[in-house]
Amino acid sequence: MTVAVAPGTIVVFSDIWCSFAHLAVHRLHATRARLGLEGVVAFDHHAFPLELLNGHSSPRPGTDSEVSAIGRLDPEAGWKLWQAPDWSYPTTTLPALEAVQAAKEQGLAVSEALDLALRKAFWLDSRCISLRSVLLDVAAETTVVDVDHLAAALDDGRARKLVMADFVISQTDTVQCSPHLFLADGTNQANPGVEVHYTGDYGTGFPIATADDPSVYETLLLRAAGSLQAV
Repeated sequence: MTVAVAPGTIVVFSDIWCSFAHLAVHRLHATRARLGLEGVVAFDHHAFPLELLNGHSSPRPGTDSEVSAIGRLDPEAGWKLWQAPDWSYPTTTLPALEAVQAAKEQGLAVSEALDLALRKAFWLDSRCISLRSVLLDVAAETTVVDVDHLAAALDDGRARKLVMADFVISQTDTVQCSPHLFLADGTNQANPGVEVHYTGDYGTGFPIATADDPSVYETLLLRAAGSLQAV
């Protein structure tokens, strides 16, 4: 199975409550801005739904253990241990993943903005992104999302099939993990620049990053921009 990628686009398979994806998406946005490639290279987000792949929701001890370990690689991405009441911790990210897909009806730039805002809502602001009301509040705060249009798409479920189609791909060897990036020239990188191992099981142990090379994002973005010239 192959991943279709348009020239000038980076396809990103990920989940929102994946710390490595939060790091990667932040670095994609920050590096694109630094290189002056906004409006040139687009990010096409796809779901790597961990709860469907694992058969359970992400345990809070697991995400909490990653804040200091992965957050230290790039504090500017925005990180905090969960600050809200325990009972408000998200039990699913499927509605959020669906919202990002639904936002594509308004353009990839709108979808990008909502995806980034939802990641910050979870990792930095401790907001329950399982809730429809929170999704729409975060969408409104981006100032670029047509919230009424997004609400209608969520209510009729038109983007749910897109998440499930991504789930099918995520079960193959094509997509290895969250995040996994794909370019039009066939280049792909799983968890770009970062190597990690866990001490103990996820949720009881903690990750240790053994390598981190942020420069890989400049390479990926320049390659994506260069793919436009090959068209």
